[in-house]
Amino acid sequence: MKQSQLFTKTRKEAPADETSKNAILLMRAGYIAKEMAGAYSYLPLGIRVVEKIKQIVREEMNAVDGQELIMTTLQRKELWEKTGRWDDSVVDVWFKSALKAGGEVGFGWSHEEPIGEMMKNYISSYKDLPISVYQFQTKLRNEMRAKSGIMRGREFIMKDMYSFSADETSHLAYYESVKPAYMKVFNRLGIGEDTFVTFAAGGAFTKFSHEFQTICDAGEDVTYLNKEKGIAINSEVLNDDTLKSLGVTRDELTETKTAEVGNIFNFGQQKAEDLGLMMKDANGENVPVWMGSYGIGVTRLMGVLVEKFADEKGIVWPESIAPFKVHLVGLNSDDAEVKDFTDGIYLSLKEKGVEVLYDDRDLRAGEKFADSDLLGIPYRVIVSKKSKEEGKFEVIARATGKVRLLTEEELYADFDNNENT
Repeated sequence: MKQSQLFTKTRKEAPADETSKNAILLMRAGYIAKEMAGAYSYLPLGIRVVEKIKQIVREEMNAVDGQELIMTTLQRKELWEKTGRWDDSVVDVWFKSALKAGGEVGFGWSHEEPIGEMMKNYISSYKDLPISVYQFQTKLRNEMRAKSGIMRGREFIMKDMYSFSADETSHLAYYESVKPAYMKVFNRLGIGEDTFVTFAAGGAFTKFSHEFQTICDAGEDVTYLNKEKGIAINSEVLNDDTLKSLGVTRDELTETKTAEVGNIFNFGQQKAEDLGLMMKDANGENVPVWMGSYGIGVTRLMGVLVEKFADEKGIVWPESIAPFKVHLVGLNSDDAEVKDFTDGIYLSLKEKGVEVLYDDRDLRAGEKFADSDLLGIPYRVIVSKKSKEEGKFEVIARATGKVRLLTEEELYADFDNNENT
């Protein structure tokens, strides 16, 4: 893409009504636009990041036999009343609306009840199981506070997966298999070393759950960590019983600010029993299905990555989810020969399958470099009159600041072979 064709523009000043670093930088760089508190639009650059996060999550969910679908966000009141979760005193984040035809409808904050109801059409026997399905969908939650940018929104993109098993053994085996699958996601995003499987409260889902908490100064959670033992406990459930069950003492734990990036819930058979999702077991008995629920906040992850990796100049994207791999910055654009030469470099990189954003705008070098820092694309390649004359290109790694001088052949080979670390 040519930068001159982007309708978005960078901004020097932070939005007056934003305090979170992730929203400030993403808005200044043109990745998102704020509609209202807790609700953001994702612009062309932002969409590219979101889709890459989704693809990483998709690949790892497929690897544990997840099947992708998409469900409606409209929720039937009667269905949620079966489990008692239509009540605002039980679930306090509902958005609800009256229907013109009569009755009331909710807007999806989660999908356990609808997916369980739908599965009645496909599950009748233990022979139909196991099944695991997931979706990427916009969730709507009527949060009282929406002050952390895209890390806590009233509208956000989430991956939610649901498992259905015939017995406790297979159910728990699948539940446990999701933990390393999630860690593969976070490793691919560059936050694996700072993300921990955390013992936590279940909220409106279950009594207890496992969260995936990432060390982050902007996080809203407090987690007590013992990195050596690999133990993490959310402050909500830090008590003597929890400490004893996990084999750790309070003085072995370090209090740490964290951001929740994922969670998993073990419903056992209770959710299916509430919904009437039954099956014939091997003995011919009619019994409830075993269920689990598994969530990852896609847009929240985007915000966490900005918070963790940004520096004083702007965003620093991990290469795995950056909107483009290369930011080609053309200088001396008033010189027709240099401009033609830079255009040729751009086309050659594109032909080799390199994702490249080409800054072909007629601006001063300083402005272009400042924008490049703000955008956070992993590698900046500078083309100028000097480059053309000397046959050398300056390649700068955004994350480390490492500078290399490459010939045109080395440049193509470097990105073609993915040896640009």
